Amino acid sequence: MMQVTCSICDAKEEINDRSPIAKQLRNRPIHTYLCDKCNDRIKIRTIERWETGKFRLYKKKPTKNDW
Repeated sequence: MMQVTCSICDAKEEINDRSPIAKQLRNRPIHTYLCDKCNDRIKIRTIERWETGKFRLYKKKPTKNDW
């Protein structure tokens, strides 16, 4: 079992070593873990913002390569 800490509420949980999220955290330390409670809260609030029509995803403009 792997111990992880939620980056929002600091709750400590144990996840299975062989789960995809555990592999992701081991291989890419920049990724953060969110507990189910915080993940659901963010998902619900994001959907609410999408429904207002004011939510925008800003994409990077492609840069022209002059090679």
